Amino acid sequence: MVWKALLTKRTGQQRKPEFPKLSDGQIALTWIGHASFLAQFSDLNVLIDPNFANWLFLLKRIKRTGLKIKDLPPVDLVLLTHAHFDHFHKPTLRKLPAPKIGIMPWGVGDLARGLGFERIIELQWWESFSHGDWKVTLTPTKHWGARVLRDEHRGYGGFILEHQGRRIFHAGDSAYFDGFKEIGARCPPEVALLPIGAYFPDSFRNVHMGPDEAIKVFHDLRAKWLVPMHYGAFKLSFEEMDEPPRWLSELCHHAGMSQQLRILEEGVPEVF
Repeated sequence: MVWKALLTKRTGQQRKPEFPKLSDGQIALTWIGHASFLAQFSDLNVLIDPNFANWLFLLKRIKRTGLKIKDLPPVDLVLLTHAHFDHFHKPTLRKLPAPKIGIMPWGVGDLARGLGFERIIELQWWESFSHGDWKVTLTPTKHWGARVLRDEHRGYGGFILEHQGRRIFHAGDSAYFDGFKEIGARCPPEVALLPIGAYFPDSFRNVHMGPDEAIKVFHDLRAKWLVPMHYGAFKLSFEEMDEPPRWLSELCHHAGMSQQLRILEEGVPEVF
């Protein structure tokens, strides 16, 4: 995987995004790339798993981020799903424009100290943190949280973000498991940001999901829109880089749910 990535020419275009002016109750989502998103409300800017790296050690980023850090708006809140290097990227976090609050799973807060946060919040599964009229809840997923070999105390999960009567779910990294049905029963989201890459060989599905399982998760969550992520930027497995979105589009077409699928282009805000 590393060697093939090194030989692959980096693609993708960075652009200065035109962020829309939002009314109360509107959400703008900008896919930065991989699992990184900017979620915007009329009065709140939220970054989720931000990663602007061109390299993760020897692992080359094959597709550029959709925008540059300097073009981000002021960041009110950062959500970090777990401590893996492709989701919790310290050099990116150090460069963010003064993030006020960082929310992450239990056992991860020590990694965030000294990175510019005004406040660091750790949550257990099903714990919530509210500030003003927004609320964030950490949900279970099927993955693992250790950053290296001996820090298995670190947690992991997905996030439900609620604000202005809207609800978004970001699954972080996860394999399929029945816990998604509980999330759908307790707090069904409108928009589900679901990973669809790093699933081949099949043994990788112990911790990741493919497009076929992402559709099952979407139905378990009782969501309205499926936004795929976790593909196209880093070669983390052995399926072809363009296979996940192509396969997902085919499955959604055959299932009659193409209008519920929203494949975002990196760096281009879309309003929900």
